[in-house]
Amino acid sequence: MVEQLTVNLGDRSYPIVFGAELAREVAAEVKRLHAAGRKVAVITDRRVAQAQSAVLAAMLGDAPQFVVEAGEGAKSARVIAEVWEFLAAQRLDRGGVVVAFGGGVVGDLAGFAAASYLRGVAFYQVPTTLLAMVDSSVGGKTGINLAAGKNLVGAFHQPQAVYVATGVLSTLPPREFAAGMAEVIKYGLLGDAELYADLAATPLTVESETLAAVVRRCCAAKARVVEADEFETAKSGGRALLNLGHTFGHAIEKVAGYGAYLHGEAVAVGLVAAARLSRALGLVGDEVVASVEATVAAHALPVRLREPIALDALLAAMAQDKKVRAGRLRFVVLEAIGTAVTRDDVDTELVRSVWREVGAE
Repeated sequence: MVEQLTVNLGDRSYPIVFGAELAREVAAEVKRLHAAGRKVAVITDRRVAQAQSAVLAAMLGDAPQFVVEAGEGAKSARVIAEVWEFLAAQRLDRGGVVVAFGGGVVGDLAGFAAASYLRGVAFYQVPTTLLAMVDSSVGGKTGINLAAGKNLVGAFHQPQAVYVATGVLSTLPPREFAAGMAEVIKYGLLGDAELYADLAATPLTVESETLAAVVRRCCAAKARVVEADEFETAKSGGRALLNLGHTFGHAIEKVAGYGAYLHGEAVAVGLVAAARLSRALGLVGDEVVASVEATVAAHALPVRLREPIALDALLAAMAQDKKVRAGRLRFVVLEAIGTAVTRDDVDTELVRSVWREVGAE
């Protein structure tokens, strides 16, 4: 059964289409684009192209493909330049369309390529990982990494549509599925206590009967947040709440070296750190920290750094985070399970203490 919800953003509104298999729906859209004289180009990664070759062919036919190496390293200035050259070689004009077929890295890269090539062409998201389905494919954030930090170059560029075919998750490696669960847990913590309680009671797996419903639930939650604060300009709360765990997580990714931790693994440690910071601020008690750690661990995710990382390097990475405003870093913290707020008045010594609790030195 195919279902749909709309991200309501005025003339930038678009559907998120859900189904176990959506080859017919995507192929029909590609056929419509071709009939209108619009060229279609696909960005994917080597691992996805191999694991999902049949789905890729069924959805996108013989559309030209640019295949990047899998992993966070693809979100670089070098690779984005290669993508631009590929689009130019395909002679995409202003009516051209870029399709992101892959996980969060591919979506961010392809989305930024579409946002910047010819000053903006249309693109579609076909996420193939749990993390991309529940989070990064929705909302229009695109970008690449710099040596200085994660996602420091990018643009807001909403897709024309997102096609969430949950059947492809059956081939997802367990580590990648677990990484996606960090974002699912995040949604429970920041605004859906009932979802969090379900995850705490029974870990979600790729075999869970409720998986597709949970994916839709997370997408709906993100859609509502994006509708209210598309460009993350709210002075407090708003879209910034979606960064729960990410201020810590992005620092881990940058200092450990992109790829040492999957994004979701770094966010998982970040969620534990955010819970511990919330306790240090007097907002929650020990039971919340214990619950977050237990739920993260139950989903095969790390709750501490795998090996020590220099504390000063982590703090320096935080200082270059794109969420810094007027020299002050904004943290997302918990007031309770299911209720999160933003704070920009956090003492550095508290942050140092939390980093040490999760394994920094």
